[in-house]
Amino acid sequence: MTWFAAGMRGPLSRPREITAGVTLAALAIPLNIGYAQIAGLPPIVGLYTSIVPMLVFALLCSSRQLVASPDAPIAALIASLLVAIGTRPGSPQYVELAYAQALVCAVVFLLFYAFKLGFLADFLSEPVLVGFIAGLAVEILTSQVEKILGIHATADRFFPELWEIITKIPHAHLWSIVVGVATMLVIVALRRLAPALPGPLIALVAATAVVAWAGLDQRGVSVLGHVPSGLPVPHWPSITLGQWAALIPGAIAICAVTLADGLLTARRYAEQHGYALDANQELRAFGLANIAAGLTQSMTIGSSASRTAAMDAAGSRSQIPSAVCAIVVAVLVAFFSGVLAYLPNTALAGIVAVAVIRLIDVRKLAELWRLRRSEFWIAVVCLLGVPVLGSLTAVVIAFLLSAVDVVRRASRPSTATLRPGEHGRYVTGPAEGPLAVYRFESQLFFANAGTFKAEVARLADHGARWIVLDAEAIADVDTTGAQALRETADVLRERGVTFAVARATTPLRHLLTHYGLTELTYYDSNEAAAAAYRESDHG
Repeated sequence: MTWFAAGMRGPLSRPREITAGVTLAALAIPLNIGYAQIAGLPPIVGLYTSIVPMLVFALLCSSRQLVASPDAPIAALIASLLVAIGTRPGSPQYVELAYAQALVCAVVFLLFYAFKLGFLADFLSEPVLVGFIAGLAVEILTSQVEKILGIHATADRFFPELWEIITKIPHAHLWSIVVGVATMLVIVALRRLAPALPGPLIALVAATAVVAWAGLDQRGVSVLGHVPSGLPVPHWPSITLGQWAALIPGAIAICAVTLADGLLTARRYAEQHGYALDANQELRAFGLANIAAGLTQSMTIGSSASRTAAMDAAGSRSQIPSAVCAIVVAVLVAFFSGVLAYLPNTALAGIVAVAVIRLIDVRKLAELWRLRRSEFWIAVVCLLGVPVLGSLTAVVIAFLLSAVDVVRRASRPSTATLRPGEHGRYVTGPAEGPLAVYRFESQLFFANAGTFKAEVARLADHGARWIVLDAEAIADVDTTGAQALRETADVLRERGVTFAVARATTPLRHLLTHYGLTELTYYDSNEAAAAAYRESDHG
């Protein structure tokens, strides 16, 4: 609750926080309806998610800025995962599964919290995240383009669906296109000219007024239709035990995305504003917020980087805006849900399209291409894999590619031979004479043990009679690495070459002794090893 104290500090802060909350509600209402549609759920489900779940997260989190809400990646994940289970979007069973998905996600979040796994956010590589989010954005954009064009594609695979959309463009509904594109233009214009205004809400109100005034709903422009009124009531999802189990892989994928996106966003703002962030407390907050979501007819709740940025720009320094937003949305669904029936679906699609286009980070992809091609291709595989193979398969493949890339790079560690420099210290350079000091700048493990053996053997082939391993950078050795050390020492001994280890830390020496490498000779420095060489028969 430290955020509450921060938000109430000073007489000028309270009006600012409340105003930011109203702005957040203005952003959340159209976007949550749109994201619910992406997820294949009734609009009211998206609105319910901004009441109890948002309030629970606001009360329990340690971040003062992070906004918890439905967002485009999670909405797309819910849709693809539930369709993969074999249910039809919009059906009663599909909606029940969506509620259950939130509860399974809650269990995963709370398990992460119990085992203090908040640090796992650091292990989802940026290429995977960039490609995955961009792939979800492409998938979302495809569905929103259909709504803006006023057409319906029947293909169930990405490229056939895309081709079907292209071939149906001549049959697109003109007024739907006009309303959808005009909505997008208004949002973009307001974002540039008046960024403090809630562009999505203004555009949606204007589009609704135009459709009602011109009677465009009678000319084929579809509208949202009836939205039930009333606050959410407690509800337990009615699904089978097998369906509960089928939701687990998807829950892990959703939590992984939230871990990376949500915790990194929260950390960024905590560092910027100088307060402590407890990553594990955020996991608990996400877990309990999703329990609230699953029990109050809501969808899985994650984090929204765009709304968090909007609140920060509005001057918010607490979670009070989230609490205000929950109250505003609750009043809307309790007393004014009837006005939502006239919202044009093509305008909602335009709002979502503008929001998700920003998720395709072309600049970051270009940067990956320039800095490291292997990571660029990992991002591209993930980007294309989401719409073509499905989100869960794509993220698994991307993780595997990342792991392979890490092992590939670890198998080629930075190594160097050293030569005597000024003041008796050894510096990088070609080995001179029969003494070779070899520096290995990585942990020694199964992926690079072969490289280690080959390079040390090459030094002996080139005439070295004393080989000293500079082990300062070796923090760990696995059993394969220990075996490589043992074999190297044995082979060099048979060839009459002395092998020694310099600058090894005390923990490393204990570890090598534990592996049975008790015959190694250690020196505290390369200079001490060189002095021993000079005193030997070789020197």
